[in-house]
Amino acid sequence: MATKHEQIIQYIETLPVGEKLSVRSIAKNLKMSEGTAYRAIKDAENIGLVSTIERVGTIRIERKSKDNIETLSFGQIANIIEGDILGGKKGLDKTLSKFIIGAMQQDAIDRYISPGSLMIVGNRNNIQKYALEKGAAVLITGGFDTDEEILRLADEVEMPILRTTYDTFTVATMINRAMTDQLIKKEIMLVNDIFTRLEETKYLFMDQTILEYRELNEESRHSRFPIVNHNMRLVGMITAKDTLGKSDNLSMERVMTKDPIIAKTHMSVASVAHRMIWDGLEVLPVVKDNLQLLGIISRQDVMKAMQLAQRQPQVGNTIEDQILSGIEVYERETVAGELPVYRFQVTPQMTNNIGTVSFGVLCEVISNVTKKILHQFQKRNAVVEQMDVHHFKMIQIDSIIEIRTNIFELGRRSSKLDVEVYLENSIVAKAIVVCQIMERT
Repeated sequence: MATKHEQIIQYIETLPVGEKLSVRSIAKNLKMSEGTAYRAIKDAENIGLVSTIERVGTIRIERKSKDNIETLSFGQIANIIEGDILGGKKGLDKTLSKFIIGAMQQDAIDRYISPGSLMIVGNRNNIQKYALEKGAAVLITGGFDTDEEILRLADEVEMPILRTTYDTFTVATMINRAMTDQLIKKEIMLVNDIFTRLEETKYLFMDQTILEYRELNEESRHSRFPIVNHNMRLVGMITAKDTLGKSDNLSMERVMTKDPIIAKTHMSVASVAHRMIWDGLEVLPVVKDNLQLLGIISRQDVMKAMQLAQRQPQVGNTIEDQILSGIEVYERETVAGELPVYRFQVTPQMTNNIGTVSFGVLCEVISNVTKKILHQFQKRNAVVEQMDVHHFKMIQIDSIIEIRTNIFELGRRSSKLDVEVYLENSIVAKAIVVCQIMERT
């Protein structure tokens, strides 16, 4: 029997691509609470069934594999811009390679246009026709119409002609944001990408005995196993510590750790790593929403994945990337063993409505500097667990601040740093930062 959560996911899968949905409509149609509907829609968004787009709402999208998540179809573009489809409907499933703004003469377009691109143009019929002849789709801004001849050509070449009431700048911004968001999502590594599937997972049933555990331990050379019932639902975990001094005849149900910490496929590897290291866990069971076992994820798998992710180029430009690019080492003479000083300039984008540095930006600068310090001088990667920031003075736009750190506690699993922020040799902020140690590199 499917859970309410699974019923909602199955219902969403039956909706046609492009269909709008909401928490209220799902709850009403399936006679469930809005809270259950909200959680299911969020999960559907995580697994790529729906997408929430600014000014549009939540819509059903075509589920794509992670390898192709960076591509957008012309049909999805039509939903993003709230556009009308004037012609070439057979080309809506084709993918967008790039978009071009047709603010140039026809003879200058050749160097930019290519098959699969999208020409954004106003009521310039000659450019619309030329784009279709070159294998590009057309997006007409400003709500203008086009000729019947061009519509027939769009149907012939099977490339869509879209129309929107938005201006060219707004449309380009919306499309660019959608493409960037999907590129960022593609770079986020999920549990689903690295966990060990069920067919390769060793597990025990709750009525099996400690003797059978020891035989499996000897055979596999592993000491931690998920415990399931005969419906394959997770009921516990067993480790060597649980079996010490216990009789071989005792069942798993008697000695296992009940209600273990779990992972789900849509969770990020970073969040799982955070939990495993903080709680000292070597293995997490990976389950469905109804606790049916899907496999396991090990601490070793997580660490390898995190190291690989750090060596990959970042495609999407996140807010953290923008802040990180502005942090640089202050070149000065240092005493042996002294930690370096970092500098950061407050740009207009980093300020609040009164022209001083945003508190969130300041916290992100401090966080990045502490991670740089631990990685560079202790050869450790870290995740910020806790930060107490005291903001003493206003830091104005265009100010160049210095960040100085001192490590006053460094353990096997965590470290504590004292961070001071200076402006023109006066302290303007101070923070105590607690970090989780990820691993030695």
